[in-house]
Amino acid sequence: MFKRRLRVITAVALAISSISISAMADEVNVYSARKEALIKPILDQFSEQSGIKVNLITGKADALISRMKTEGKFSPADVLVTTDVGRLHRAKSQGLLQPISSDVLEASISANLRDGNGEWFALTKRARPIMYVPERVNASELSSVDELADEKWKGRVCIRSSSNIYNQSMVASLIEQQGSRKTQAWLNNFVKSFARPPKGGDRDQIKAAVAGVCDIAIANSYYLAGMLVSNDESEREVAKKVKVFWPSQDGRGAHVNISGAGVAKHAPNADAAKKLIEFMVTKQAQEWYAKHNQEYPVIDGVDWSPELLGFGEFKGENVRLQRLGELNADAVKLMDKAGWR
Repeated sequence: MFKRRLRVITAVALAISSISISAMADEVNVYSARKEALIKPILDQFSEQSGIKVNLITGKADALISRMKTEGKFSPADVLVTTDVGRLHRAKSQGLLQPISSDVLEASISANLRDGNGEWFALTKRARPIMYVPERVNASELSSVDELADEKWKGRVCIRSSSNIYNQSMVASLIEQQGSRKTQAWLNNFVKSFARPPKGGDRDQIKAAVAGVCDIAIANSYYLAGMLVSNDESEREVAKKVKVFWPSQDGRGAHVNISGAGVAKHAPNADAAKKLIEFMVTKQAQEWYAKHNQEYPVIDGVDWSPELLGFGEFKGENVRLQRLGELNADAVKLMDKAGWR
């Protein structure tokens, strides 16, 4: 009797376990550093086509990484979506991601835009050009970011602080391409070009340039594109007064970074997580990113938004982005040494 009861209990337990596993396989938990409006429409399309429910948690990029670290093996996170390769590398170095093998991702995303171990993959490209006010700067005066350290630009440049990951990666890219010594020399003079102590976000740099605080702003292109289509008329008017200049087009090209994603180390729904990331690099998803988020696609054959087309085509740096994450600490040290606060 006891053995029969034990067999029944075991059978019920296995049935419940099977149901739980089945339910888990039909959902995926996403930790996203991207605001809900910038990712949920894509997640909804994925759910509609795959039948997999997406549970979305949004937050600050570094806070989400810290949360995953604290949760450890009990973390419900399946996918981490975040901005800049510096943060993706940070998550990897803390053991928060797992390598995945995907023919789809490897065929769709060029090798320099994904982790060599398959722990993260680019979803969009984000360019960081020079922006200038044509009333005060002639495009013929511009050539490269390197030359913004020249005496003629002293007190004329607006840029975010050294704590900003976009600037850290930009400097890390310089280290990778020209070495620490040359990058340090450039930084020592570049900080003299600052029109004010760095403060605010990328949009603030653009607004400051138009207001006459500076003549040049360094900012990611999607911020300017977003201002051009803003619901705020005053923001649209500001954006119209700024032009984009693509630096180093005869040399290494403009600095390019990414937004990207990886499967969490302890993902309870790893297969669904992989399917979601694969979906995010389909033409359908990439077109949505380009037209609504104003970011450049990571695959070929995708139309850009009118705003991105208005900025013109450009040559981007050909750097393995994994190296920028690896060089992040070095970049911060050089920036601190130069007095970039």
